[in-house]
Amino acid sequence: MKRIVLATQNKNKLIEMQAIFKHFDIQIINPPSDFDPIEDGKTFFDNSLIKAKAASRLMGLPALADDSGLQIEALGGAPGVHSARWAQTNAERIQKAIDSLKGQDNRNAQFVCCMTLTDSKGELLYTSEGICKGIILKEQKGTNGFGYDPIFFIPELGKTMAELNLDEKNKISHRSIALKQMIEFLNSQRENL
Repeated sequence: MKRIVLATQNKNKLIEMQAIFKHFDIQIINPPSDFDPIEDGKTFFDNSLIKAKAASRLMGLPALADDSGLQIEALGGAPGVHSARWAQTNAERIQKAIDSLKGQDNRNAQFVCCMTLTDSKGELLYTSEGICKGIILKEQKGTNGFGYDPIFFIPELGKTMAELNLDEKNKISHRSIALKQMIEFLNSQRENL
């Protein structure tokens, strides 16, 4: 069984990713509880690479990291890489998104996830990206998920991300799209990793 460090302390991301990894012969290792590299990159790729390199060098194992966030079209892609730090609390971040779009007709948005895999020395092996398009609602709906999920409406499903159960979310989410590409790469490189 292959061992990979999942370079995050975000319990929600761990749950989502472990649910997808459970079908593969890969053991997920968590970094120490104080693992918290400074994410000062300008892009999702930059931040995901920072985290993966730090985890690989710390643990001496291949590492997988993701950086993800919400991009709102009418706000020029904001909050983008600052999604988790756009306001102090999750409730404040959601309210800021709603308030920022008052009077706006264009409510298009997308969740973006960039995943990066590094080898045991921290060298880049592969990167993948997943995008999930939706619309920002004026009010919250649903209690599942985390982050901006309660205001991120997916027209094709007629539901917000927070109205989906974990299996439904893992079929269409930005993170699951990026992770499935990553798993395909891992399977193709099994002998080399």
